[in-house]
Amino acid sequence: MKIITVESLTELLKRHGFDNYMMDLMKALKRDFKNWHSFTKMPRPAMHVPDGVLELMPICDNNRYYSFKYVNCHPKNPLIGKQTIVATGQLASIDTGYPLMFSEMTMLTAFRTAANAALATDLMARKNARTLALIGTGAQSEFQVLALKLVRDIREVRYFDIDSKAMDKFEKNMQGKHLKLVRCKNAKEAIEGVDIITVCTACKAHVDVIKNDWVKAGVHINALGGDTIGKTELELSILSRCRIVVEYFDQCVIEGEIQRLDKEKVREFIHAELYELVNGAKKGRDNNQEITLFDSVGIALEDYSALRLTYELTEKYNIGKELNLTPILNNPKDLICQIMTR
Repeated sequence: MKIITVESLTELLKRHGFDNYMMDLMKALKRDFKNWHSFTKMPRPAMHVPDGVLELMPICDNNRYYSFKYVNCHPKNPLIGKQTIVATGQLASIDTGYPLMFSEMTMLTAFRTAANAALATDLMARKNARTLALIGTGAQSEFQVLALKLVRDIREVRYFDIDSKAMDKFEKNMQGKHLKLVRCKNAKEAIEGVDIITVCTACKAHVDVIKNDWVKAGVHINALGGDTIGKTELELSILSRCRIVVEYFDQCVIEGEIQRLDKEKVREFIHAELYELVNGAKKGRDNNQEITLFDSVGIALEDYSALRLTYELTEKYNIGKELNLTPILNNPKDLICQIMTR
């Protein structure tokens, strides 16, 4: 079984290239969303604990692989020097059930979230979009900007976070990326006049990070932070003004921005699931005046895409360690021989 550590993934990115990996991941996402109906899916089971949530995200490609990710979200973790979100994942063969790869997924989650938002943005935002508002400059923020730059000619990033040190970090990391960086005093100032708004905050509550009155015609919104029950970022009245696309309705209605809509009427507000845009069944935007909203909660298919791509690239570059996390037996029915002294 191949083991991919943080160090292994870092080596892979050095050899393959950050932008190349992000672009390849977007291609993998397109491939897998096009094959939406070949996957066995389920909304992720979640266990809510006093300071956060623990989740398991399984999915099965009925042709080849099964994968799952374990992930948490603990917004108070930075106060004790730990990350809000960490994750690990596994890829297995459906032919035998044997695991093929166990991987770090904290970095991979940042990659796949950014690549997926960029894929949706490419299908929904105006083609001439040039300015981006980023609300929340935590661990995900740089990945978001670098991914969006691959699908739109982003020239200016206006950003705000309630943590000034997080903004300092973001500004330092984005130096030299050929962007005009505008540090803002609040979210309202950040989104004024921009083409794309990406919201990615960690507060576990219904918070109106973006107010309805601030949102103007033609803008595209990536709402990424609403990813669990009781956690949203947009003022509810915004939703009725938007062409809304979700990743997976059955999960988004539980955890996304749409969780606060009337459960009897919520489907009337949804224009499409993302796979319908990818396969061309529906359009992401009809005109430059529409407000489009990608209500993203993160789904297991995206983790599958990241794990499969990583497995293929680590095989190509011979990266990662092979460890026996399953017994190696001469007689497959003689398990006890692995531990008994002869």
